[in-house]
This record gives sequence, structure tokens and C-alpha cells, in this order.
Amino acid sequence: MVTASIIDVDGVNLGLLLLRLVIGTTMIAHGSNHIWGGGRIAGTAGWFTSLGLRPGILHAWLASVTELGAGALLILGLLNPLAAAGVVGTMTVALITNHFKNGFFIFRPGEGYEYVLNLIVAGLALGAMGPGEWSLDDAAGIELVGWTGLAITALAGIGGALVLLAVFWRPQRTQTATS
Repeated sequence: MVTASIIDVDGVNLGLLLLRLVIGTTMIAHGSNHIWGGGRIAGTAGWFTSLGLRPGILHAWLASVTELGAGALLILGLLNPLAAAGVVGTMTVALITNHFKNGFFIFRPGEGYEYVLNLIVAGLALGAMGPGEWSLDDAAGIELVGWTGLAITALAGIGGALVLLAVFWRPQRTQTATS
């Protein structure tokens, strides 16, 4: 029986850095695409309106700026629980408003929820684990990790998403035929 484990601290820091870089870059790309890609911010606003998020232009900007900011903060390892909450919050809204009804797999019509669920869980994990020693949080002595980091990430991310949805989400109701 092994009573003590050896932790490769550099390996953990490398893993956290890779996770922060990939998720941060993904969020920056996602936010950038909302603003400058395809239909630009107006197209994103129209899509958000069609999902029931009103006013669509407000939510297009909120989501885009949150994704850009959260991505940059994750890459830097700065204010990690709030950065992770930005990922969790935007992806929770996406999960509820668009993806959940389409089933698990992303390749299903309408896009399922596997992608956003993975980002939500990765954001929660980063909130709990912290950014590691190779981060600006560590350099600044910010130690919001473990249950505290997870609580901040979950409350700000999921809680913020649920408040936003309660106030602004008004999906169209489908009418059913009555006999």
C-alpha cells in the first residue's frame, strides 16, 4: 500500500497551462467569430434574438466581450475563477438556449451539447484547480483554488447564466394542435 504519492509539480503546471491556453484560445476565437465572422455582430444578434434572447444586440455583445475577456484572462492565468466563470456562464447559456434540445452529439442537426458541456466542465475544473504556478495569479499571490475557486466559478458562471436567462430569455412557444 502506497501512503504518499509523488506529484510532478512541473507536469501539473504544464497540464494547467495547456488547458488554459487551449480553452482561452477557443474562447477568443469564439468571441471573435461572433463579432467579425460570418454575419458579424448583427448576424449574431439576429441569431440570439431567434433563440429568445432579447434584445439580441445586447446579448451578442455581452457574450462576445465575455468570451474575449475570459479567453485572454485564462491565457494569462489572471483572475482565474472569474475567467473560468466567463467560460462556464456563456456555455451554460448556449447549452440551455440552443444545444440541449438537440441531444448529446455535436454532429446532430442543430448541434448537440457535447462541445459546450466539455467547456463547462473544463471551466469548473480550472476554477477548482487554479491556474497553476505558471500564471499571473501565482506571481501576484492570488490563491483562489480548491473549493473556494470552484464556488466562485460555479456561482458566478452558472448563477450568472441563470439570472441572465430568467431576466432576458423569452423563447417562442410552440403551439400544439388540440383535438
